Amino acid sequence: MHKGTSQSKATLWIVLLGSLAALGASLSFAISVGAISVPIETVWGIFAQKTGLWPVEPTWSKGRTAIVWEIRFPRALLAVMVGAGLAIVGATLQAVTRNPLADPHLLGISSGGAFGAILALLHTGLFLGLLTVPVMAFLGALVATLAVLAVSKWAGATSADRLVLTGVAISFVIMACANILIFLGDPKAHHTVVFWMLGGLGLAQWSYLIYPLAILVPCALWLWMQASQLNAMTIGDETASSLGIRVARFRLTVFVVGALITGVMVAFSGMIGFVGLMVPHIVRLIVGGNYARLVPISAVFGGIFLLWADIVARTIMAPEDIPVGIVTGLVGGLSFVVLLRRP
Repeated sequence: MHKGTSQSKATLWIVLLGSLAALGASLSFAISVGAISVPIETVWGIFAQKTGLWPVEPTWSKGRTAIVWEIRFPRALLAVMVGAGLAIVGATLQAVTRNPLADPHLLGISSGGAFGAILALLHTGLFLGLLTVPVMAFLGALVATLAVLAVSKWAGATSADRLVLTGVAISFVIMACANILIFLGDPKAHHTVVFWMLGGLGLAQWSYLIYPLAILVPCALWLWMQASQLNAMTIGDETASSLGIRVARFRLTVFVVGALITGVMVAFSGMIGFVGLMVPHIVRLIVGGNYARLVPISAVFGGIFLLWADIVARTIMAPEDIPVGIVTGLVGGLSFVVLLRRP
């Protein structure tokens, strides 16, 4: 038994270190490619120059410095955070709902974020400057979460399946309201709204990254610390209750934490779907279903996946950027069909 445990831990460390190396390589490549290619050694030379980690003599233009440091670095880091956050939420929702097709959007949080963003873009104006859309999107996501919790409590729908159904119902209602806002808004601004609803990382700026990071790190750590409870929830409510877990309360708590992560990510990236659905299933095939492994590895794989989706979005029609949500939708939709065929 001890030997098997040691081998399991060794496998976990191999997978974790390998995935972190893949994340670093993906990050380097994502920053170097685009309408204007920048050599990878230049990318990390600019990083060294800006951070002062080691001495370097600049051999590149100020224009390349601006492209790499002001545009691509924050965009790539935002992609990593959003991908990690959505993947973690998807994995934990699949545990507490015992639904392999669950992902963050089932909560109705993305719909709430879209409503808030549309309200800002078409009706209230940018009264907080560039932070207006993220703030309004987050507030909309928060209201959607509270609505799901309130309706589920009012209807007594605290079981796994009924909580999901409540989230779907709230999502339809909120999207109907969002469509009303679009219908009543300025037609000239519809292009901006549509691009945001399809998902994108164009809002990325160094000064903004602290907000998703400040939410993602503590929430992800908390979910990771609940690995044993999440493992028990995958077996069934009765088993979890016999182990002393207050099932309904724990499930609602995971929903709230997941909604907080999703709301913040949606606020800064728009509606990016299928990351939380697809990534956890891929990770399970590699490291199994133990949430002590699944949560951290899903975070890394989620970051890698969204980085590559953004690479495709930026290069497939260069110099035009297509919304990254289109790429994740195509890949995730095909994965959804495959999952439906599984027993």
